[in-house]
Amino acid sequence: MRADLMADLRKFIKAKRLTQIKAAEILGISQSRCSDLIRGKWEKFSIEMLITLATRAGMRITLKRAA
Repeated sequence: MRADLMADLRKFIKAKRLTQIKAAEILGISQSRCSDLIRGKWEKFSIEMLITLATRAGMRITLKRAA
C-alpha cells in the first residue's frame, strides 16, 4: 500500500508538472522531503504520512480489509 500511495503521489507531481518546491508547498512538506518522495525512498514515509500527503493532493483514499 505504501508503494502504491507513493507511486500515485509521484504521478500527481509529474502530471501537474510541479517543481519540487511547488509540490512541497502543496503537500505541506519541505523540499528535501519532497525529493525523498520523488526518488522513491519509501522507508522514510509512514503509511499515515503518505495518506496525509495524498489527501493534501486532493486524492480520495479508501481502505479495504482483506476478506
